[in-house]
Amino acid sequence: MRALKYSDIVLVPECSSLKSRSDACTTTTLTSPHTTGRYLSFDLPVVPANMKAVIAIEQAQWISNNNLFYVMHRFGPSNLEFSREANQNKWPLISISVGVKLPDYQELIKLAEEKLRIDCITIDVAHGHSILVKNMLRHVRDIFPNVFIIAGNVATPQAVKDLVMWGADCVKVGIGQGQVCITKDKTGFTYPMFTSIKRCADENPEIPLIADGGIRCHGDIAKALVGGASMVMIGSLFSQCVDSPAPSTVVNGKTHKKYFGSASEYNKGEKKHVEGILLEIPSSAMKYKEKYQEIKEDLQSAISYAGGKDLSSFKTVTAVEI
Repeated sequence: MRALKYSDIVLVPECSSLKSRSDACTTTTLTSPHTTGRYLSFDLPVVPANMKAVIAIEQAQWISNNNLFYVMHRFGPSNLEFSREANQNKWPLISISVGVKLPDYQELIKLAEEKLRIDCITIDVAHGHSILVKNMLRHVRDIFPNVFIIAGNVATPQAVKDLVMWGADCVKVGIGQGQVCITKDKTGFTYPMFTSIKRCADENPEIPLIADGGIRCHGDIAKALVGGASMVMIGSLFSQCVDSPAPSTVVNGKTHKKYFGSASEYNKGEKKHVEGILLEIPSSAMKYKEKYQEIKEDLQSAISYAGGKDLSSFKTVTAVEI
């Protein structure tokens, strides 16, 4: 059995009926398989990775105000502080991450007690197909019955089925494929992203999936959507932006950004269960706003090559192994 990365495939062009690529629509909707009344809609099918080197409050607020999707990471400030500020300033979207430990349970109870509006909660762990996630899903659904819940990460169709059965509205797919993730080296476990997302989508066509990991260029976003993703999570391409929260450094006279994994020693502050690394990557010299515009334009071009007018055109695109 062969399993393919994004770089292992290319997409075959189709006849375009668009008069201008700028007419292509890039909006996406994440609709819960549990109830049609619970959904999220955004202008682009991309979301910055919920990592400390990728997103902070400043970026999250701008994204929220521009009808785009974000997931705030869980490595400080606390969800309580973040949600209070977002509620006070009436953010259009309030989206947080939680883990599966006792403090996460306690913090969610405090959020509910203060009656803070939360629109989306992502249960964010490295191995999402676990009893720990099942228990947290039950807890979140009990105290936030109407919130949109994302859970992950997983890599198989059965894992997607189980997380949804346990209460998730959307599942994050991707194990060991991130640029600063070394899970595959530490444990031997991973699954190349294109095949992983395609198998999960093919066997679970009604479940919205977020492809998380392996994006090295904008063309990979289109490939993830062809594979069946509804949303694509991106780390390094956003971390490279000049206004990202990743620390800046100068290497050979050129500005670089310190991009590091959530499971890295740099982020954890300890060497226990390290499955991530730190890379110093060249800055793109672009701001977040400019990067989003570039992604939108490239996706519109991809839609034109797909022969359609919106993201649904990717459903019929042929992917060829190279």
